[in-house]
Amino acid sequence: MRVERLSLTTFRSYSTLEVSFPDGPQVVVGPNATGKTSLLEAIVVLGTARSHRAGQDGELVSWGAEFARLEAEVGGTAQGSDKVEMVIARTATGGGRKRVLVNGVARRPAALGATLPVVLFAPEDMLLVVGSPGLRRNSLDTLIAQTVPASAATMSTYARALTQRNNLLRQVREGMAAPDELRYWDEVVINDGAQIVDWRRATLAQLSGPLSAAHQEIAPGEEPLQLRYLTNAEPQATETTRDALRRRLIDTRDKEMWNGATLIGPHRDDIAFVSDERELASSASRGQQRTAILAYKLAQLDLLTLSVGQPPLLLLDDVFSELDPDRRAHLVRRIGALPQAFVTTTTTDDLDPALVAASTVWSVSPGQLRQGDR
Repeated sequence: MRVERLSLTTFRSYSTLEVSFPDGPQVVVGPNATGKTSLLEAIVVLGTARSHRAGQDGELVSWGAEFARLEAEVGGTAQGSDKVEMVIARTATGGGRKRVLVNGVARRPAALGATLPVVLFAPEDMLLVVGSPGLRRNSLDTLIAQTVPASAATMSTYARALTQRNNLLRQVREGMAAPDELRYWDEVVINDGAQIVDWRRATLAQLSGPLSAAHQEIAPGEEPLQLRYLTNAEPQATETTRDALRRRLIDTRDKEMWNGATLIGPHRDDIAFVSDERELASSASRGQQRTAILAYKLAQLDLLTLSVGQPPLLLLDDVFSELDPDRRAHLVRRIGALPQAFVTTTTTDDLDPALVAASTVWSVSPGQLRQGDR
């Protein structure tokens, strides 16, 4: 995939931006807080319909503006090229309403994953092994949304149902509602929750081969790397995922009403990085963690390539400074084999000279992007 042209209007610090990108690596250089990450964020939003940084969509709209407009011409698609457009209108509560068009036709945001698949490698990903479970869940769910278009709607429904069920649990605790009123939301949590868990398990199974190969490429002397799904509703014997969720919701009903929160479901699950039957979160060195994270990102790249039929767009947000020379070299080789990739950095000194020589270098300043010198 390639972003051949990008247009932004009142998006973050960009009041207006019109830029065309050639094939190959694109290196975006500039000080912190000048718009490097916002540029990549715009591409992420066009590819996944959500930001990896913003708590609410309204944060994407420039200060004082009512809406943001994002447009991209995407090359390398099944049709040869596609035009993706999105308008985000700020709401009174600080959120945002999205309108998405693909080739001039209104589409659901979930359709974007197949049009502009992306793999983002950002500084916060360096905590994937040891950080909160939410980081790992979000990373996996973002991948699923790009390979299973129907998943975005199911995940959204589950999130809304979870909010309603938690509100009702608190009302039950305060004597303002009867426990029987939970039945409807129980079914949503069980049915949609089971589907999410099954998608996660299936995606981890699909990642297994690419992950093992990428890890072997980067660290041939280390034990194989695996991803293990951890859940508090593990199926027993002949149980399905739905059966297990139903059983565990019944088991924890009193505790949930006491806590006023749903304690069982995919929102409580985790993914562990495992090597030699040990979880890396508690046993790996910092170098081993970085190897595992890099292998995971490369495995995502390979899985999306197989799923979509074209290499996705790789976005690297100031991560070269976090990697040692050997790991940088592996990443550079992968970048060189892609139709296009975007790399941000505060200085080209952090990058491999061969990568810089093969790249189109851009200089960023607040609200502006221009082609610069290597």
